[in-house]
Amino acid sequence: MIDISLAGLVGAIVGILIAAAVYGTVIDAVEHWLASRREPDERSGEEIALLRRGVLAFDILLFAGLGYWIGYRISGDAE
Repeated sequence: MIDISLAGLVGAIVGILIAAAVYGTVIDAVEHWLASRREPDERSGEEIALLRRGVLAFDILLFAGLGYWIGYRISGDAE
């Protein structure tokens, strides 16, 4: 069985909440960067939707993983 730290899980949940809060800022910055590099007519709605999903998935994975690691380290379970 996999040993999962309760403090790590709490940290991962907090990380997901932080990811949700940061998502708006991150997607605005990414879309602005993308718009500055391309012509406005080149972007399709489907492409933007895929970009948003990818950024959200990366954001959640990054912050949940970081939150789990921090929670695990703070709890003292780490050896």
